[in-house]
This record gives sequence, C-alpha cells and structure tokens, in this order.
Amino acid sequence: MIALSLAEIAAVVGGQTYDIPDPSVQVTGPVVRDSREVVPGSLFVAFVGERVDGHDFAHAVVEAGAAAVLASRPVGVPAIVVEDVQAAIGALARHVVHKLGATLVALTGSAGKTSTKDLIAQVLQRHAPTVWTPGSLNNEIGLPLTALSATEDTRFLVLEMGARGIGHIRYLTDLTPPRIGLVLNVGSAHIGEFGGREQIAQAKGELVEALPSEQDGGVAVLNADDPLVRAMASRTKAKVVYFGESDEADVRAENVRLTDSGQPAFSLHTPSGCSDVTMRLYGEHHVSNALAAAAVAHELGMSVEEIATALSEAGSLSRWRMEVTERPDGVTIVNDAYNANPESMRAALRALAAMGKAAQAQGGRTWAVLGKMAELGDEALAEHDAVGRLAVRLNVGKLVAVGGREAAWLQLGAYNEGSWGEESVHVSDAQAAVDLLRSELRPGDVVLVKASRSVGLESVAQALLESGAEGEVVAR
Repeated sequence: MIALSLAEIAAVVGGQTYDIPDPSVQVTGPVVRDSREVVPGSLFVAFVGERVDGHDFAHAVVEAGAAAVLASRPVGVPAIVVEDVQAAIGALARHVVHKLGATLVALTGSAGKTSTKDLIAQVLQRHAPTVWTPGSLNNEIGLPLTALSATEDTRFLVLEMGARGIGHIRYLTDLTPPRIGLVLNVGSAHIGEFGGREQIAQAKGELVEALPSEQDGGVAVLNADDPLVRAMASRTKAKVVYFGESDEADVRAENVRLTDSGQPAFSLHTPSGCSDVTMRLYGEHHVSNALAAAAVAHELGMSVEEIATALSEAGSLSRWRMEVTERPDGVTIVNDAYNANPESMRAALRALAAMGKAAQAQGGRTWAVLGKMAELGDEALAEHDAVGRLAVRLNVGKLVAVGGREAAWLQLGAYNEGSWGEESVHVSDAQAAVDLLRSELRPGDVVLVKASRSVGLESVAQALLESGAEGEVVAR
C-alpha cells in the first residue's frame, strides 16, 4: 500500500485509535486479513468469520511486525476501531485509489473473468507496473484488499468484479471507480440466484453505467458476439469499443484455428493494424478472452505487435483453470476444477476434444471427469443432461460423472445421446473416480477434471498426478 500514517487511516475510515502511542507511525506494508501474511509495517484487518475471529490474532500479528489492527473492538494492542470493518477497508481503498491516480481497469462476466484478468495483467505488465486481482478475490472484501496492494509506482490496476445480485457491482465500482470497464459475456453462472439472464445482464451492466463519459476518458469494452452485452452500449456515456469475431468488432480475430495440441492461433486485427497470435493456453474459448485483453491494451496505447507478443507468451496465473500437466508415464491431466457453469463446461469439453485428436492418433483416449454445476436453479437438470450429451457428440472417449443427482443426469444425458456401453459411468464420489482412473489410465490418455468449486474435484487431479509421479512432472 502507499504509505499512510495510522492517524490518516483512522480519519479516512472514521475510526478511533486505541493503544497507539504514536499515531504518526506509518503503514508501509500490505493490508492483510490472514495473520500468516503479516510482514513489518502491515495493517491487519480483523474479520469475524463463522469459525475464526481475527481479533484473536491481534497480539500475534503485532509481535510479527504489524503496525496496527483494524478491528471492531479494542484488542489490547495498537488498533483502529470501527463499527464495520468491511465498510472501513472499502473506504480506505477508495481513498488510496483516488490518491494513487493509476488507471483502473475493471471487468466482469459470467465466464472467463479470471482467465481474462490474468491475460490483461500479463499484457499490461509489459507496458508499465501493474497490480491485479489474485485468483478470484473479486468480492466486497477481496477487491478492496487488491486495490490496497497498489504502490506509488503502480500505473494500472486490474480488478475482477463478481456479482451474485443486482447492486453488487455498483457497490464495487463505488469503492474503486474504473476508467475502463470490460464485460465479457452473460451466461448461466449463478442463474438460480439471479432469476434469469436478463437479471444477470442488468447486474453486469452496472459496470458500464459507472464509467466516466467519453470526454473524461471512460471506455466500455463490450463483447460484440453476445447480444446481451452488446446492448449495454446504451447504458453508458463512455466510449464503446467492441471485441469479438464479428466483422463489426473493433478488435477481432480472423483465421481462428487450434494447433495439434489444442492451443488457439489467430490473426489479431485492431484499428491500428494486425499481427498473428499463437497462445500457450488451451482451448478455443481463450480467443475471446485474448481479444478482450487486446482491446483493453490497445485503448491504453500498446501497439498491436506488443499485444500479440504478450498474448502469445502469456500463461495461466491462477490455479485449477485448464492447468495442463503431463505425467512421466505420458498421461496428461487437465485440472479445470476451480469452478464450472454450462458455458465453461462446454468450452472445456471442446478443448479436451481438440487436445485428444493428437492423443487418439497415438492410441490415447480422452476422459472427462465431471461433477455438479451449482446455482443453476430450475435449469440444473436440463443443463447437466445437455453437457452429458455434448461429451458424446464431441466423441469424448470416457465420461466419469462424479457425485449425486446432477452427476446422474450428466451420465443419463450421455447414455441417451448414444453412450450405451462402457463409455460413460456414474460414481459416487471423488475417491471412487480416482480408484477407477488409476486402474484404467494408460500412456497417451488425456483427462479433464471439472466441476463447481463446492465439489472439490481438484483432489482427483492431484491424486492422479501423485499416482503417476514416479519421475519429474513437467507442467506446461
């Protein structure tokens, strides 16, 4: 964080100081909520959770070097006490962002937020010092903590914004007002909570409503290939830039193809020229993510050649998102188990099918180890049935559906689509899936593991990697 005295912080958040002998002491380290992340000069934020109360760690963090604790009650060590800790870090983030003067890029969407954020960060980092959301910390706590990690030399701040209802993104944009706002898509993620795609579009569009006018530098970057996103142009005063494969897109892809290993390649076209891109990531769905990143970078002054080079060299910064690892015995594990919705599940299956073409030529098979997609409401069973059917249509060799009722519908969809033999199977839990795969996998096989975060199928991917780790495992 930029250096601020405890007195300044107390004034910003409207707090009272307790047990602080010298209010001029500065916070020079990060603002953290995990006591294990404290370093000298940190500000420790004491949240009260369901199982852990951060106030209990107050003495330990000060002994570790924290300048003070941001708390909701006195704790016997230097503290700034406020009524609402969450509101306080929001106010502090707003103050720091305003004082910092960095260009703030915010993005949202139903699928691909984290992958796209990682691409934008890697592209902009080549241009100037950049801070970005770690992983998927995109809510009312994670977002201000990310903003507070910016320092005096930060030029670009890239923030992922999530929403589970109307007003959520409006709240986040009030804390950290963006100059550039990117909306990727409107899909089925959390549709059970929102009540429908129109409500999702209403919530996501709050981002472009928060942008400054075009005269004040505001830019809305919208997906030309998604009608619900494209329609958001009428909700903003900012300049509108479209990305996509549509001929009408300002930043678009032509000659899209996949390499033999399933990595996307295309010709990137921008208003200032074109250049070829071959990505290190896997799956054609990353083309849209790359175009979104390119549109943002182009608006911030990067050349098309710089952007294409950065996209071609970018990797995944966040775990369990199409992590591709080849075991020493030749089995490839694709860990995409961080989360799942119908759109991302279809994209992952298509990536698996593309990766499997080379494997099948060498006698390998493709395996899809899939679990429940959460928060789909009344559409849940139909969406699981559709994913099972798609696996068959894409000629995925083996489907292993893991879990309860939703997984049963995955397997049933595959069965009804034509998977009548041993091509699909329903198992009760992750351990049953591991036991099955350990006995069946052979060199050349490619295994995709994917489900909603609550299912925890990353344990399957990890177990499979460990069972094949007789030599050095090389991640790509």
